[in-house]
Amino acid sequence: MSFSGDVKEELAGKIPAARHCQLAELATILHFCGQIGLDADGLYRIGFQTEKEALVKKGFTLLKKTFNIDSVAGVSEPELQDILAVIGPFEEPVNPLLLKNSCCQRAFLRGAFLSVGSISDPQKAYHLEYVCPNEEMAEQIRSVIRCFEIEARIVARKKYQVVYLKEGSAIVDLLNVMEAPISLMDLVNTQIYKDVSNSVNRRVNCELSNIRKTVTASARQLEDIETIRNLMGLDKLPDPLRQMAEVRLDYPEIPLKDLGEYLDPPVGKSGVNHRLRRLSEIAQQLRE
Repeated sequence: MSFSGDVKEELAGKIPAARHCQLAELATILHFCGQIGLDADGLYRIGFQTEKEALVKKGFTLLKKTFNIDSVAGVSEPELQDILAVIGPFEEPVNPLLLKNSCCQRAFLRGAFLSVGSISDPQKAYHLEYVCPNEEMAEQIRSVIRCFEIEARIVARKKYQVVYLKEGSAIVDLLNVMEAPISLMDLVNTQIYKDVSNSVNRRVNCELSNIRKTVTASARQLEDIETIRNLMGLDKLPDPLRQMAEVRLDYPEIPLKDLGEYLDPPVGKSGVNHRLRRLSEIAQQLRE
C-alpha cells in the first residue's frame, strides 16, 4: 500500500467519541462523496461514491452512530429531510455551525482528506492535497486549515480546485491536526533520514571539491617548479624559494598548511602560499 493509503487507513480507524465530531466528519464525507438514491420500495438510501472500502465502512459507521441508519436499510422522505436539516445539501460547503469547535474542525479535515485527499511518498517529495469540485469547498478547507496556523494554497487543475501544502513541516502539523500519529512519525523519520543523508552528501561533496582543488593546485605548482628546473635550474633560486621548490617536489600531495613544517625553519600557510606564488611568477616569466 502507498503512503497515502496508509494515512487513509489510519484516519478511517479514528472514530470520534463525541456526537458533534461524528456529525462534522459525516457531513464532510457526505458533502464530498455522498449520494442519495430511491429504491423500489420508495425508500431513500444514502451511499458513498468512492472505491475506498475503508471510507465506505467509516461513513456507514458514522451514519449508524449519529442517525441510527443501517447500511442496508432505507429511510423515508421525512427521515431524509431530518438528516439533511442537520447535514445540509451535499453540493454545498459543510454547515459552519457543525465546525464551531476545534475538535470538529479536526474531524472535518480528516473527513475531507479521506474523501478527496492524497499525500505523496515522502521519500520522493513533500506534497499533500485536497481535490475539490468547486472554489467554495476549497476555500472552506483552506480556512479550516488556517485555524490551526497552517498555510495552504489553492490552484486550479482542469475543472477542480486543489488545496495543497508542499512543506514537510506543514504536512507534519496537518497530520497531527487530523490525529494520524503513526503516519506522522513515519513522515518525521523519513525527514530525519533525508536530512542526515543530504548533510552527509553535502559534506562528502565539499571534501571532494577541496581534494580536487588541492590536487589541481599541486599539479600546477609542480609544473611551475619543473619549468624553473628545466629552464633555469633550482640552484639559481634564492634559498627560501629553492627549499620551497624541493619540498614541494618531495611531497606533492601534502596540503599547504602541513607543507610549511618541512621547511627549515618552518613557516605557516601564508608563508608557503607566498613562496609558491613567487615560484609561479618566475615560471611564467621564463615561459614568456
